[in-house]
Amino acid sequence: MVALLSPEWLDRRRDLGAGLPERPGASARLQHVVSGAPDGPVAYVEVFEDGRLTAVSWGPADETAVDVTINETYADAVAIARGELDLHVGFMQGRVKIVGPMGALMAVLPATQSEEHAALVQQLADQADR
Repeated sequence: MVALLSPEWLDRRRDLGAGLPERPGASARLQHVVSGAPDGPVAYVEVFEDGRLTAVSWGPADETAVDVTINETYADAVAIARGELDLHVGFMQGRVKIVGPMGALMAVLPATQSEEHAALVQQLADQADR
């Protein structure tokens, strides 16, 4: 078991995400900034290339190194990680804030809204501490 939103969890997410099916054009660098986590703020970057999660890095990135920054509370980040809240629904509800061009976030929709990605989220949730 791994802790949600930990470096180990992120490594597992990358390993599983590398096997997502290719979706040409579904590419973006997404930074997640999570406030209110038990041990302080959390930040990490995910790189999607043609639908596959090809890289992750722990810690905040310079704004010029990412396409979009996603600001979320710890409670919402956990709900997203567990598959209980869709990131895009959270945005539409005003719970998740997006900084940067929405086109970058929309570009990865074919990957993040796929059945394969939902299975990845569920697998990670099953492996994480509750």
